[in-house]
Amino acid sequence: MRRGSGAAFVIGLLFAVTGSAAGDPGTDESWLETIVERIDYSAQLELAGAVQTSDSRAQALSFSFSPDVELELPHDFRLRGIARLRADTFDRLEPGTPRQDSVSILSRRLFLGDNVELELRELYLEGEVGPTYLVIGKQQVVWGKSDGLKVLDVVNPQYFREFILEDFEASQIPLWTVNAEFAVGDATLQLLWIPDPTFHSTPGPDGAFAFTTPRLAPPPPRGLPVVLHPPDRPRNHFSDSDAGGRLETFIAGWNLSLNYLYHYADTPIAFRAAPAAPTTPIVVTPRWKRTHLVGGTFSRAIADFVLRGEAGYSTRRFFPTTGSNDLDGAARTAELRYVLGIDWYGIRSTLVSFQLFQSWLPSHSPGMTRDELDTTMTLLLRRTFLHDTLTIDGIWIHNVNDGDGLVRPRARYEIRDGLELEVGLDLFYGPKQGVFGEFRDRSRAQARLRYSF
Repeated sequence: MRRGSGAAFVIGLLFAVTGSAAGDPGTDESWLETIVERIDYSAQLELAGAVQTSDSRAQALSFSFSPDVELELPHDFRLRGIARLRADTFDRLEPGTPRQDSVSILSRRLFLGDNVELELRELYLEGEVGPTYLVIGKQQVVWGKSDGLKVLDVVNPQYFREFILEDFEASQIPLWTVNAEFAVGDATLQLLWIPDPTFHSTPGPDGAFAFTTPRLAPPPPRGLPVVLHPPDRPRNHFSDSDAGGRLETFIAGWNLSLNYLYHYADTPIAFRAAPAAPTTPIVVTPRWKRTHLVGGTFSRAIADFVLRGEAGYSTRRFFPTTGSNDLDGAARTAELRYVLGIDWYGIRSTLVSFQLFQSWLPSHSPGMTRDELDTTMTLLLRRTFLHDTLTIDGIWIHNVNDGDGLVRPRARYEIRDGLELEVGLDLFYGPKQGVFGEFRDRSRAQARLRYSF
């Protein structure tokens, strides 16, 4: 319960602000009427289940309830709050109560036993102050233009309880952020300040999608005992905050952006301390490191095609290594990541999309657990039927270096307004040492029923 105290406090504050926004009415009846007039309420119910194809074992059976409340305030300001209550019958994605070592106290989930969690997903105030549009509070910021994998879309960290299988918006971890946008000539400048030291949340070693690939979790030296210390997470909300900006414009038919972010890379590196003696245990401590990210995006529609891409250069990244010269178990390098994509809409109600992702480490050193140039390709096919009530699509993600990947066919049917049924397969393949191949025994059939009102 203590881990969710920050979220519980903010939820209480939301109700307090909601009540005071109506002014000082003379009677309880007028106070209630004013609140009702100012509030817009919606919610989503979801029932989801997944069964592993390898052994027919149930992987998850969850129920979630997500209320969304908007309160109109004077001067065209708006206060919005979104929460999520989720219960998982089997508790195999994040067994027990997660420690949440990578999440700041104000962004943590509140766990009610091992199977039920409550999370404040978003809580922000937005409106115009002079020429500036402000969004202040817990929110998501989307920068990227790619599907399936990320290049510039690193403002918000991610839950990996289901690897990358969870819906994009649901898997993002909203952060407490000051988000300001204003016009600069014909361009729009967005400035971000994020005093919320929260990073990727990964499942523990007994989770269904726990990372085991040497790329992310290199094996310790043979014959030596290992002591794992708790993660050394940056904790100061001010000195450890992230900051950045995006300048976006439209020139000669091209949508262009220039992005910059000074931030902690969201993936921790397991640094190890060399033993003082041959029989002394190796001490391993996960840590996060700062980097400057500079990049940009482009997109343009040409006839039935849309050309798009993005690139990001990180000045300071660390990657696991097994090299004998790297005593701390990590090697430093810059990283250039980019994606080139082309979307084709030449057939009615149909989308064909191809993407090429590459990551290059200019200071690659022997012993790194990944190649100097890493290449991944994706192919997305989507078509709608029955007046757009039925959507059938599939995405194929293939890593060239490891020869592994993921195939995700699915179908979504809108039964009636607000009620949707989705069924699909998540099929991993490839060698166990690959990022995708490590989960080949976790391939699954899944279904979910959503009701929005």
